[in-house]
Amino acid sequence: MCALPGYRLRRYAALLGTGGVIAYPTEAVYGLGCDPLRNDAVTRLLELKGRSVHKGLILISADIASLVAYMAPIEEQLAARMRASWPGPVTWVLPAAAGVPAWLTGDRATIALRVTAHPIAGALCRAFGGALVSTSANRAGSVPARTALRTRLLFGPRLDAVVPGKVGALDRPTRIIDARSGAVLRE
Repeated sequence: MCALPGYRLRRYAALLGTGGVIAYPTEAVYGLGCDPLRNDAVTRLLELKGRSVHKGLILISADIASLVAYMAPIEEQLAARMRASWPGPVTWVLPAAAGVPAWLTGDRATIALRVTAHPIAGALCRAFGGALVSTSANRAGSVPARTALRTRLLFGPRLDAVVPGKVGALDRPTRIIDARSGAVLRE
């Protein structure tokens, strides 16, 4: 259950809806997030991180239904494996649906998706009404922030908000699995 009051969640969702970039706790680290369909917001998020648009991004959601529009159709066996791992700390790299913006996929024809198990991240997705970009709160190549304070120290007023809360119990970012090959891309 999310410990944040509804009015605060609505405020964060409104910021996201107007192109804001916010930070919030996830399963292992603080994440930076924005509306995945707003190029201006994604560009700003990437600039904050110093991350190349060519790498692609992870999207999180509170439910599978919010992610379906981003993925190409998949076989039932793979869908069952994904459902068995969600909500949870497993990110799946899947073929992207036609029309998914290149600022999300980078130089790939795939998209990385996760149904989050973190109560605050999930509540934020529900308040926003869909999926969010989710990338670790750090400059590219440096150690991700694990607290709201560290996130504020790293990014200061360049973020529109830092959602308070504790990260989950994982000691490293979530596992990433290539859905086509089954290869673990990040343990």
